[in-house]
Formats: sequence, structure tokens, C-alpha cells
Amino acid sequence: MRTVGHVLDTKGSGVVSIEPSASVYDALTLLAQKNIGALVVLEGDVVVGILSERDYARKVILRGESSKELRVDKIMTKRPSCIGREWTVEECMALMTEKRFRHLPVIDGGRLSGVISIGDVVKWVIADREETIEQLEEYIKHGG
Repeated sequence: MRTVGHVLDTKGSGVVSIEPSASVYDALTLLAQKNIGALVVLEGDVVVGILSERDYARKVILRGESSKELRVDKIMTKRPSCIGREWTVEECMALMTEKRFRHLPVIDGGRLSGVISIGDVVKWVIADREETIEQLEEYIKHGG
């Protein structure tokens, strides 16, 4: 099974982030511009939260709040689970399934080095399974 490091080496390690003091409106604008579902919230170089579209839907819209006045730190998921590059894709899938979230910040050497999404995880699990099937087919084809 591939590691998070393999995933980031392939997809890239660019991270879109925002400060906790930014407005939720600015965060939504950034999500739309980058066509992504979540932002890592950084205070300096430290991950202090994640802000997702789900956070917005549940903590702003449903409560009748105004996204232009509300700050990111008021609705972000605080102290998100973070993983290392050595984690396997299957370990990520298990954690995401258990905790019911879709984005995991990746920390390398104490610094944010990327984000893994559930879409990334599913893509890599499928690719790994396809590779295993191909290897088995070759094994059978050549008589073991």
C-alpha cells in the first residue's frame, strides 16, 4: 500500500490556507476561486484548524449568521487530526471513516507539507487494487 508521501509526491504538496482572523466570506471566496472543499487554518506556521464547506453550511447558514462579519476561528474545526508522510493510504481511509472528515493535513518535520482529501485516498486505493489485479492476471497468465 502506498504512503501519504507517495500521494503528495504525485499530486503536489501545495496547500491553500487562511488565517483564523479572516472573515468567513473571504474563506468562501478562496474556496470558490481554488475550487476546493476545505482550507487549512494557519496561525504563523502552526495548523490551528480546518474550515470546510460543511462547517459553513452547519455553523453559518443554519444558524442565520453573516459570513461577512463572522471570523474563521469562530466556525473552524479546531485542532484537526494531522498525519505524517509515512502513513499509508489505508490508515488515512480508516481515520477519515472513523472520525467522519474529508481532509487531513500532513505534517513533515513539524511543518505543514500538504493535505490529503478523501478523493485522493479513494483514487489511490482504487489504483492499488487495479495494480494487484493486473499482477494476479499476469501470474495466472504465465502459469505461476
